[in-house]
Amino acid sequence: MIRLRSLAVAAAVAFAPMAAAGPIPPDFLDDLPEAEIVLLGEVHGNPTHHQLQARAVAGLSPAAIVWEMLTPEQAARLPEDLTQADAVARAVDWQGSGWPDFDFYHPIMLAAPNAVHLGAEVTREQARRVFEEPLPAVFEDLFAYPAGTFGLSEALTTADQAMREALQAAAHCDALPAHLLPGMVDAQRLRDGALAAQVIQALEQTGGPVAVITGAGHARRDMGVPRKLAVAAPDLRVLSLAMLEADPGPDAPFDHWIVTDPQSREDPCAAFR
Repeated sequence: MIRLRSLAVAAAVAFAPMAAAGPIPPDFLDDLPEAEIVLLGEVHGNPTHHQLQARAVAGLSPAAIVWEMLTPEQAARLPEDLTQADAVARAVDWQGSGWPDFDFYHPIMLAAPNAVHLGAEVTREQARRVFEEPLPAVFEDLFAYPAGTFGLSEALTTADQAMREALQAAAHCDALPAHLLPGMVDAQRLRDGALAAQVIQALEQTGGPVAVITGAGHARRDMGVPRKLAVAAPDLRVLSLAMLEADPGPDAPFDHWIVTDPQSREDPCAAFR
């Protein structure tokens, strides 16, 4: 049973990295530092990042994998035999999910043949609720934990809120009306909380270690899943690894990172223009 921290002391949590942060070579993934939780952040759709995630999973041999790309219901529909990519994709209706090609992700499943798979995706319909309902109420309706367990019942500081809204504005090409930005921040916090809740469930179910396949933003120690886990269970050893397409600079909010060539893709801002 994971000992969860009470909300009363959540504000005192520090978010120090496990070890000296810095860039790593790919062979670092073959022998990762000991941790109960390893977050493997990606830039969605970059095939090199998924290859690196598969390599890390093979080295870790996790007892469970938590997927941002699968809802809990989809994960429950995964077939026992995961070796046939087409059959697995059909079982979870991957084609209709909007995520990149399943062939990118299938090798990650094959790298941990005995792992339990849990889904943590928050659907668009669920995320939209936070624009009209309080974030804690939405979270508690979807997951079996009090929102305060992960710090979701606490308001952000003014500076933190402003910083997160600026990140959301930039991520959406500065095309969103300002009044939508608080809701976008709450939707991101909801998704972070969902991933953290499923990580705790995976630990309780399997004992760990647990790998988390997610976007690099959710792997941030300062505001993503590691921060939620630090509030909920500060004794857990959480390792944040990010696969990136640009150097994050000296203040990178990850334990370690690998920078790869960017994937060629259409301008994401074209649709807004």
